Amino acid sequence: MNAVFRTGMLIAALTALFGVIGLLLGGPRGMVIALGFATVMNVFSYWNADKIVLKMYNARQVDFDTDDPRLRRYAAGVIGLADRAGMPPPKIYVIDNAQPNAFATGRNPENAAVAATTGLLTMLSEEEVMGVMAHELAHVRNRDTLTMTVTATIAGAITAIANFAMFFRGNREGAGGMIQALAVMILAPIAASLVQMAISRTREYEADRIGAEICGQPLWLASALAKISNGAAQIVNPTAERYPASGQMMIINPLSGRGADNLFSTHPGTQNRIDRLVAMAEEQGQQVAPSTTSAPRGPWG
Repeated sequence: MNAVFRTGMLIAALTALFGVIGLLLGGPRGMVIALGFATVMNVFSYWNADKIVLKMYNARQVDFDTDDPRLRRYAAGVIGLADRAGMPPPKIYVIDNAQPNAFATGRNPENAAVAATTGLLTMLSEEEVMGVMAHELAHVRNRDTLTMTVTATIAGAITAIANFAMFFRGNREGAGGMIQALAVMILAPIAASLVQMAISRTREYEADRIGAEICGQPLWLASALAKISNGAAQIVNPTAERYPASGQMMIINPLSGRGADNLFSTHPGTQNRIDRLVAMAEEQGQQVAPSTTSAPRGPWG
């Protein structure tokens, strides 16, 4: 019930933001139109947001008959982790992208998908990849994926509408209209980001914890986070830069840190996440190598 309530509150806040934008741009009629549009988008996103995000990143489903042994091991590992977690196996995707990253999507565990970039599969060891995928399966089990995919779609739409604010109002009402349109262009995306941030950081910590329990090796994920953080800070993800609202879905913030994106990171500090995972490993009596306990200092900490 907590997950359902949290999802409902988040979607309600974004829907209300749609209404406010409509009111500012088109008055009462604009608000009604915007709320109607938001309602349709909520229903559409519930059923299709996962497909939208996968298509957005040009993800391709892994063929179990592939000649690439790396992809076969990746797919087999995900299925093994899902079985260990008592979950139905998700659809498994790969994204041709040099930045190391991964995400999960889908409205429920029965209709879930996980995706990893080629950069992640190349840069990480097999154990680290499994630590990452256990984290993504934790999102699926917690039903975070519905929240992530729907809010990424709606927040992206809010940003797109805000970018057209000048056209809708500014050109028709002189200086006053232009000022109001500029305010919408600037404040609406920030408000959408703040709503996304409201639950995102806590959700990431919880997925780290449950993911470590699923794979049984907290240090696999801790080591992976250090490498991914360093890689994401050095390699630009063009798709994430083009659709910044989708960044909250990734295990590490995929944005390059240009502009205001740093101010509204939906992810907790990488070092804080690593410290928690190391503490879990130490509680289990595992030996911790110094290289595992620190993340390179990138734009997001």
